[in-house]
Formats: sequence, structure tokens, C-alpha cells
Amino acid sequence: MPRPLGELEDAVMTRVWQWNRPVTVREVLEDLQQERSIAYTTVMTVMDNLHQKGWVRREVEGRAYRYTAVSTRAAYSAALMNEAWAQSDNPAAALVAFFGMMSPEQRESLNDAIRIVQRDNPLPAAPREGEGDEGAPRP
Repeated sequence: MPRPLGELEDAVMTRVWQWNRPVTVREVLEDLQQERSIAYTTVMTVMDNLHQKGWVRREVEGRAYRYTAVSTRAAYSAALMNEAWAQSDNPAAALVAFFGMMSPEQRESLNDAIRIVQRDNPLPAAPREGEGDEGAPRP
């Protein structure tokens, strides 16, 4: 399970995920500098840390590295939600509380996701009365 990204790590990964292509430290730096004052070495260190943590892979191109995301923002978000849910002593109550915090748009997205998962991974049909219980003790 990934630990949550720090603020600067998240800002860097947001760009890597949005651009969806190999990026250089310089490209990320120039984009970040539109929002804040930040040094090249700071961005380089953050991207190296992200590489060490397995968030990005890198390939040498000339004298620079090009970094590519290892997984998607959606996969990262899903892993965080799954970890939070798994830590609950009452998963059903945690889901009810979480759903209660959702906006109508988020609930619609949830309904869409459930329909997709059910379509792609249908649950096996429950056995009919008297089927599939050979050898099972009768009450």
C-alpha cells in the first residue's frame, strides 16, 4: 500500500500523470514555477525520491533523465481508499459514512463504477434450493 504523497510529491506526480508522457525535471520545474518559487535541485530531489519509492521509472536521454509514471492517479487513489477502508473495524459503517459525504455527482460516478464492475465481473449465481449441497447435512 502506498503511503500518501507529500504536498510537493503530489504536485510533481500530478504533472507526470496529467501529461501522460516521459517528462524531465526541467519541464516539471518550469510548470511548478508558475505557481511557486522553487529550485531545480528541489524538483530533482523530489523526482529522484519518487523514483526510489517506485512511483516513477526513469530513462537516460542525453544528459537528463525522462520520468514516467508507474501507475495512474486513479490506481493511487483507489489504493489509498482501500487502505483506509481496510483499517476500519466496521467496514460497512465506514462505507455508509463515506457515501454520506459524497456529492450527488460523486454518487452518480459511484453508481457508474458499480455498473461497470458488475458488467465486467458478474457474481456467480447462487445455487437453487437443493442444488450444490450434496453431502451437506440437512437441518
